[in-house]
Amino acid sequence: YNRICRLLEHGTTPKLTFDIETEYQKDDLMGFNVVGEIPGTTKADEVVMVGGHFDSWQGGTGATDNGTGSSVALEAVRILAAMHKPMARTVRVALWGGEEEGLYGSLAYVQQHFAPRDTMKKTPEYDKLDVYFNDDSGSGKFRGVSALGNAQLAAIFQSWIAPVKDLGIVAVTGLTAGPTAAPGGTDSTSFSWIGLDGVGFMQDPLEYGSRTHHSNMDLYDRVQKGDV
Repeated sequence: YNRICRLLEHGTTPKLTFDIETEYQKDDLMGFNVVGEIPGTTKADEVVMVGGHFDSWQGGTGATDNGTGSSVALEAVRILAAMHKPMARTVRVALWGGEEEGLYGSLAYVQQHFAPRDTMKKTPEYDKLDVYFNDDSGSGKFRGVSALGNAQLAAIFQSWIAPVKDLGIVAVTGLTAGPTAAPGGTDSTSFSWIGLDGVGFMQDPLEYGSRTHHSNMDLYDRVQKGDV
């Protein structure tokens, strides 16, 4: 790309030849999610979930959308497992498929396990999900979190943030946010759409919106390792 630009700037018109091969895989058209968990102890039937989507836009390799978010979710669970400290609640990690096409993976999961949106007939699992944390906003540091219009949730987040403000996360927003009218944008809305705590974090934008998001520049060299 840069060489082409330089040639044009010097008045030379390059001739390009492309050899493009595309293969369509039609043997298995089903999408899938990857789900794992660390079983809890005294409250094993209660669940805290973390996750992000692992599928990517076709322009690049999906490094910042959402390789970074998937990595953060896996690293959180790896740390908890490495501590070897029993936890009261079950911690479940989910990497969603089909997010880029319409949140298909997470929508199917929440409606199968918690409540179909059309009937809102809650399953026994519905009241046992405490929260779902989602990471899907690029490579930047966490700077804030939305309380989903819930003052009690905001108070919990503020207490969590207080001792780690030196890491850069400082804001609790969304105190006046209304209910999720429709799922969209990212997988946490699949949860909040049916009334569950589906929480997304706000991150430093870096070049996510201007360069890497859904582009052929969403590559590994755009990942800010220190921030992730």
